[in-house]
Amino acid sequence: MSRLLSLLAAGLAIALISPSIAQHASMPGMEMPTKPSPPENHSASVPDHGTTGHDVAMPGMDHSGHDTAAMPDMQPPNMQTTGTAQPVGNAPPPPVPSDHYADRFFPAADMNRARDIMMMEEGGAQFGQVLLNVLEYQAHRGNGSYRWSGEAWYGGDINRLWLKSEGESGFGGSLETADLQALYSRAIDPYFNLQAGIRQDFGRGPARTYATIGIEGLAPGFFVVEGAMFLSSKGDVLSRLEGTYDQRITQRLIFQPRLEMNLSAQDIPENAVGTGLTDIELGGRLRYEFSRQFAPYVGVSYLHKFGATARFARAAGEDAEAVSFVAGMRFWL
Repeated sequence: MSRLLSLLAAGLAIALISPSIAQHASMPGMEMPTKPSPPENHSASVPDHGTTGHDVAMPGMDHSGHDTAAMPDMQPPNMQTTGTAQPVGNAPPPPVPSDHYADRFFPAADMNRARDIMMMEEGGAQFGQVLLNVLEYQAHRGNGSYRWSGEAWYGGDINRLWLKSEGESGFGGSLETADLQALYSRAIDPYFNLQAGIRQDFGRGPARTYATIGIEGLAPGFFVVEGAMFLSSKGDVLSRLEGTYDQRITQRLIFQPRLEMNLSAQDIPENAVGTGLTDIELGGRLRYEFSRQFAPYVGVSYLHKFGATARFARAAGEDAEAVSFVAGMRFWL
């Protein structure tokens, strides 16, 4: 019984390996060399020691039909002339296309109108905004007053018309101080605008008209800054510097520090203004944006007057410095 099992296993092994042997025997160039007959001269079978192993021809490996020169992939890298291996030249670049490819298939007038519309939509359109940054009630030492500061503009990305106004007054009395500016604004870089125009003052004292030139924009760190100089019809020179910063606490809760400085080149007694730094105001307002367009706020404001301006204020029965608690709203359209 064991002998029969041995014969069956041997037959199965022969059946499994016979296809592999037949496959190798059928491959071209892989013929198994027959055993050569013993040479008559034994010295002829000794290889020449002056040749290398590469010079010894292997039976069944005929390379005479291979053309290595016709195989680009087998060339050395420094012999290739494609891609970045092209020789350096000094030919001029091709001319910039001056026509529009779509004009070959569509009427030129229709395509010109379509391109004008595209340019308008991509930066040539006219826009406008009205922003009232400060509209508030101020409470200090039992007295109350109101204040505003806002601007409106209309135009494009480069040229705009601006209107600016700010002022303050007490309740139940005449207007104390206010001004209105009409300005032409032109962008001088992506972040700043150069502005020029006129300013008209209202309120206590004689009315004044000023020629105005200034700059407004977004400074590094996302500080909104504004500076202007004013030359009145009487030769008076004033200047104003303002700066704000929006510190976002949450997506809707924002704290805004605010700084404003006013300066004068001379005493103007009729307007209660002295030479040099006339006043400085520091404030902080915490607003909550129910929407981007509407945000009520609360805060505190500190005003300090200097030099002759402080003396003019004391002579009129006013405080040279004051701390006010404020509540108001900021909105834009």
